[in-house]
Amino acid sequence: MLFRGIEVKGKKNTAQSETLELPLPEQVRIMMEQTMGAPCEPTVKKGDKVLVGQRIGQTNAVLSAPVHSSVSGEVVGISEILLANGKTCKAVDIKCDGLQTVSDEVAPPVISSREEFIEAIRASGCCGLGGAGFPTHVKLSAAKNKKIDYLVLNGAECEPYITSDHREMLENAEGVISGAKSVMKYLDIDKCVIGIEGNKPDAIEKMQALTENEPDITVKRLRCEYPQGAEKVISYFCTGRVVREGEFPADKGIIVLNVSTAGFIDSFLKTGMPLIKRRLTVDGSAVRTPCNIRTVIGTPLKSILEFADCKTDVVWKLLVGGPMMGLCTYDADYPLIKTANALLAFTEPVRDKKYIEAHRQTACIRCARCISACSMGLMPTELEKAYDKKDKARLTGLKVNLCMNCGACSYVCPARRDLAAKNQLAKALVLEK
Repeated sequence: MLFRGIEVKGKKNTAQSETLELPLPEQVRIMMEQTMGAPCEPTVKKGDKVLVGQRIGQTNAVLSAPVHSSVSGEVVGISEILLANGKTCKAVDIKCDGLQTVSDEVAPPVISSREEFIEAIRASGCCGLGGAGFPTHVKLSAAKNKKIDYLVLNGAECEPYITSDHREMLENAEGVISGAKSVMKYLDIDKCVIGIEGNKPDAIEKMQALTENEPDITVKRLRCEYPQGAEKVISYFCTGRVVREGEFPADKGIIVLNVSTAGFIDSFLKTGMPLIKRRLTVDGSAVRTPCNIRTVIGTPLKSILEFADCKTDVVWKLLVGGPMMGLCTYDADYPLIKTANALLAFTEPVRDKKYIEAHRQTACIRCARCISACSMGLMPTELEKAYDKKDKARLTGLKVNLCMNCGACSYVCPARRDLAAKNQLAKALVLEK
């Protein structure tokens, strides 16, 4: 088999938890950098009245997407937020009026061509809702001069804890399929494969029932392996085509969209409401009521945690995303953004002698578990050595840029080496040249 994976403990505690609507917060902070790519510039100022769905952030950059107000109310300030990379990002602070008055800008788009469809998706502010946040219109535009044979809907959701896509397939299955049909129609795609890991039998059953009379749409049961949901991995297991280094799925006639992204596209085409809300899983050892919730973009993470019966003063580590690829955040007042499919809060472990010994970093024992675990077939031990020597040529030769930051190598390493972290530092080092 070309691609390999590892087994991680699922801990899908909220798989059967129906999505709950979070009460509207008193104030939201909407960041101007919501997706992968260039940040937007605010188009409103302090004192302005804004409405739901109104565009409040815009940029002419191709790799970006506009930002919209998720609430109606008054702009009380333009602030700056410190990001994890040390940079700052502008944000629009809005005091909610509680009325949720919808803007006149919100109307179903009129579409008659591929170009109009892609432009409508851009205007919606849509991005990949699986966590990566790649602007969806850019992905669709990449197929402009290529024949796309397959639309792959990613329903793998292979990270532990996260069940937001699972709930999307159970609660909005018709919307997911309808959104897929729209993409197939306007991009002239013949086939659609919906890839779902085998640990979601109810989602598989529902999607199969809804597509049994759709000869161009098939549901594929995937093995429960991490990182099954990675774009290149799911492309291979759903179509048999290999996306190599330097290539995108579109180069192989494939477009990959998250199932929640497809569900949003359907909703936007019918209502014209841009991406102002999202579903996410709230879980972790510090959360007493794990749940799936839907809330407006810009909601303080603290409000989400309190809704799930989590006391923020006992939180030791707060992750936005899953435990394998999620990012730590240092502030519970940080606002929710479009790419957050989970919020995980953990209490501090008891650091006894047994814990310290189990987590102590030791010398590499040459067991090769990291190599066996890497779905890209890389050699993390050799990459670590090359990075420590700052050998850019060696790192390039070892294909460090193929690393997808899945963290599988660090997960399986009995010596607790910082393999995944060094891979990311190594990629940055190579880019310097």
